[in-house]
Amino acid sequence: MTTLETTTQSRLHALHCAACHAPHDAFTLQRVSTCCGQPLLARYDLTAPLTPADVINPADNSMWRYRALLPLLDDANLVTLGEGWTPLLPLPRLAARHGLRSLLLKDEGQNPTGSFKARGLSMAVSKAKELGATGCIIPTAGNAGVALAAYCARAGLRCVVVMPRHTPTAFKEECYWYGAEVHLVDGLINDCAARVRELNTAGELLDVSTLKEPYRLEGKKTMGYELAEQLSWSLPDVLLYPAGGGTGLIGIWKALREMQELGWLPRHAKLPRMIAVQAASCCPLVETRAGRQPNCHAYVGQPSIANGLAVPRPLGEPLMLDVLDESHGLALAITDEQMLAGMRELSHLEGLFVAPEGGALWSAALHLLHTGQIRPEEQILLLNTGSAQKYLDNVLGRANG
Repeated sequence: MTTLETTTQSRLHALHCAACHAPHDAFTLQRVSTCCGQPLLARYDLTAPLTPADVINPADNSMWRYRALLPLLDDANLVTLGEGWTPLLPLPRLAARHGLRSLLLKDEGQNPTGSFKARGLSMAVSKAKELGATGCIIPTAGNAGVALAAYCARAGLRCVVVMPRHTPTAFKEECYWYGAEVHLVDGLINDCAARVRELNTAGELLDVSTLKEPYRLEGKKTMGYELAEQLSWSLPDVLLYPAGGGTGLIGIWKALREMQELGWLPRHAKLPRMIAVQAASCCPLVETRAGRQPNCHAYVGQPSIANGLAVPRPLGEPLMLDVLDESHGLALAITDEQMLAGMRELSHLEGLFVAPEGGALWSAALHLLHTGQIRPEEQILLLNTGSAQKYLDNVLGRANG
């Protein structure tokens, strides 16, 4: 197959409200649904047959290899730094130590700006440019702000980043280097979101908060397409994911469902059990799923060394709960000390310096193995969302030993 044989035109068809499914125009600038104030999800025209060979550009080692199943309409608006197509690594030494048949890690820390946020923000900024936005604003725990600053710099758009004051210095400094306007707030990301509303009362900037526009999700879903392709169109039995705002968890599941509709995966194939891992100090999804609260709307969380998990009131909670229900998955919380232990073991045995969120996944997997909720003969996949390099302020002095 040559590059020219691939289908490059987007099959984007419409947007619909995640709550009531009311349609919204996919070709104008949108935020949340006008009916319910809930996330908008992109739909594609998948009625005409599309095979992987029709879609995938094998010469493009980025997330844009799935161009027809992404929402960008004109390549002139593409804002990319080479994000995606991250390695899927076997972890043989850890597997041998713990008697596991197959243990894999997808390392999103190898993306531009050092995290999976590059996928979503590449897509969001590309669509912002395409739809005429002149700038973007975001509340962030760290990585999303860095990614937005980089892609806005690449696109020539104004960028405003609002992050907690306690965010590690490396995140702040990188935003400054990209020329972003940075505001520091006492509190967590929900407090930053309140400051974003104050700064953007006139709506001059596109708010690219998690799930408050439709397209970050579409960038994140490419992790699901990549996993299936890298595993020769098969899937792991269990997939562990660190869920703060939950865009990646929701996006991967969306990709799996799209691939079933396309026939790339058998319609009745067993999809992976999705395990949402949160910080013990900020675990609204765990509390809601356990029935200890009706929803996350009044949840109060505390900081964690895993900055990306300190999201006390995620807009996408209903969608995350749907993913866990449909996949027969579960949510569990991991302490900061357990995260450090997971980071240490991945470093010592596999040479991987993962973010605390990645360390949380390995500690969660061990807990579920010990309780029998994961079986040693299953294929287990950890989706590490970033590099630990930027978290050194959080972990130095605590991770020695």
